[in-house]
Amino acid sequence: MRARHTPVLLERCLELLAPALSRPDRPAVHLDATLGLGGHAEEVLRRHPGVVLVGLDRDPAALHLAGQRLAGYADRTHLVHAVYDQLPAVLDRLGYAEIDGALFDLGVSSMQLDEPDRGFAYARDAPLDMRMDPGQALTAEQVVNGYGPAALIRVLREYGEEKFAPRITAAIVRQRDRARITSSAALAELVRTAIPAAARRTGGHPAKRTFQALRIEVNGELTALAAALPAGLDRLGPGGRMVVLSYHSLEDRITKQAMAARARSTGPVDLPVELPGTGPTLRLLTRGAEVPAADELAANPRAASARLRAAERITAPRAGGPAAGVRRPGRAPHQGTAVRKNRRAVTGEPPTKGEG
Repeated sequence: MRARHTPVLLERCLELLAPALSRPDRPAVHLDATLGLGGHAEEVLRRHPGVVLVGLDRDPAALHLAGQRLAGYADRTHLVHAVYDQLPAVLDRLGYAEIDGALFDLGVSSMQLDEPDRGFAYARDAPLDMRMDPGQALTAEQVVNGYGPAALIRVLREYGEEKFAPRITAAIVRQRDRARITSSAALAELVRTAIPAAARRTGGHPAKRTFQALRIEVNGELTALAAALPAGLDRLGPGGRMVVLSYHSLEDRITKQAMAARARSTGPVDLPVELPGTGPTLRLLTRGAEVPAADELAANPRAASARLRAAERITAPRAGGPAAGVRRPGRAPHQGTAVRKNRRAVTGEPPTKGEG
């Protein structure tokens, strides 16, 4: 078995999840939506003897290795070959209507980066593959050699936030007209020479954004994440908690939006009361996105780009917060005619004299 990787922000993740996983009344259910090599999952199972784990991963090799690592907990684990946007179907099949904890550790895993034949690492020469699930059809080689120029520019701009996308695409098209591009080293060198020398001296490896964009396109990561996060948040039971580790701004943006949408009221802002069903369903547990401390970065450089967000499912208003049918804090007792009319229209109350 390979040397064990170092889970990113392990102690902070466990600290945030602990209140949801320590249930005296029944076994808590924890979803690890990106199981990987099972580092976070192993510690959850070890520290919470009553927890049942549902672990998902699209990579069969990762599932196999995680299964070996978690063999001592086999009686309370369900390891499933699935992409995280399939989590509702997986939970339904296992009979779990609600979950207590959830962890998403996004991006490419240490195992995938370290396997030379997977093609994820621009610093190594390997076939242009980048599939997280080797059973899927689309590869990075097919994207690089088969997409038209406009489509390639879109991928590099949208998923890599690459400002030199047209220059890189032009270099790719010129090269593939001569010979098919089949290796990660050849593509990395092509990108390096396409980017102006001044830009190559900053921001890490010149091919980093291109490889990120291709990986996201090949694996449909952002589309799956945009579906999975809301589905996972909506499956949290009362007091349930979700922690998300993202590694680039696009993942973090989707995470922030999914959590923020459930952490605020959806009722009309002009009403002095919170209407039933319009209050927040989440409480944010982090102020913005948290980042690793200096000591963790020294021990695990791959954590450098990590951003952590967490939230808790609530069923009652926060202390001092608005409740259904209760006046919102700070709302003046006397409202203008337009505000009162709006309230009447929503609540169905009859108009008072003079409002019409």
